Amino acid sequence: VVYPLFAGGYQLTVIRDALIFGLFAASLDFFWGRTGILCFGHAAFFGIGGYIMALVTLNDAIPFGSLLGIMGAVAGAAFVAAIIGYFLFFGGIRGSYFTIVTLAMGVICQQAAVSWSSVTGGDSGLIGIPPIEFDLGGLHVDLSQDLPSYIFVSAIVAMTVLALWLISRGRWGTVLTAIQDNEIRAAALGHNAPLRLLVTFVLSAAIAGLAGALYVCMAGLVAPDLSGLLLSTEVIVWVAVGGRGTLLGPVLGAIFIQRAQQTISSFNPSLWPLLLGCVFVIIVFVLPDGILSIYARLKDLFKGGRRAQ
Repeated sequence: VVYPLFAGGYQLTVIRDALIFGLFAASLDFFWGRTGILCFGHAAFFGIGGYIMALVTLNDAIPFGSLLGIMGAVAGAAFVAAIIGYFLFFGGIRGSYFTIVTLAMGVICQQAAVSWSSVTGGDSGLIGIPPIEFDLGGLHVDLSQDLPSYIFVSAIVAMTVLALWLISRGRWGTVLTAIQDNEIRAAALGHNAPLRLLVTFVLSAAIAGLAGALYVCMAGLVAPDLSGLLLSTEVIVWVAVGGRGTLLGPVLGAIFIQRAQQTISSFNPSLWPLLLGCVFVIIVFVLPDGILSIYARLKDLFKGGRRAQ
């Protein structure tokens, strides 16, 4: 977090965008890591948040565009997740069937963004999205510069991940773990499993929408690819590489992958997909709990060495 403050503007931009993707990865991990149910169309919520933010901020007639855009992005993604999640969870859809349905959801959202060109700009998307700017208690916040935008994004990511961690460590997370282990037994103990899964899914989608809103304001554009299958696949890789169920791990995984992609692509862009596949395979077989598990392994090794002495 501190290193980019002493780096150039380009480094700030790279790490800032990686942090936004890290927030997106943490949103998926909050649901997937705690429930064991994989959402393969999570980028749909990222794209929904991005498009809502773009449409609101590009309309000069709407006052407080940045704040309303962020709130609209969060609410819009949550609303779509609530509708889809209600039918899936209360309909008893779980496992691979849930994954397939959410995959279709992502494809539909991407195609809708392409087809509804009068609103979304079609394949070209929407450009010229202004940076976040608002007044807060007499303080004027302008994120058009690299350093303020980096600090703002870092604060948002830190607070959001901390909030998710506290929820996961509390009673809510304990009940979700019980549902993941045995949903029938959890229901017998009086827990409304479908409702808890739905609320968790909606919160996960809302944070993905927030990440999408932040990203399009920093990038200045939004396109159908932001809700497509490729980004949905990438975020799964980030979570797996970082460590599913850890929340912090996916953030680190996203930063690691994004930083590696920037470095390797500058030398040989065509080499990156191959290396990414190799990294994913190595992580799955050597570090199935992600790179964050390295710390736990070293800690156990150190404790074991001290006991031997």
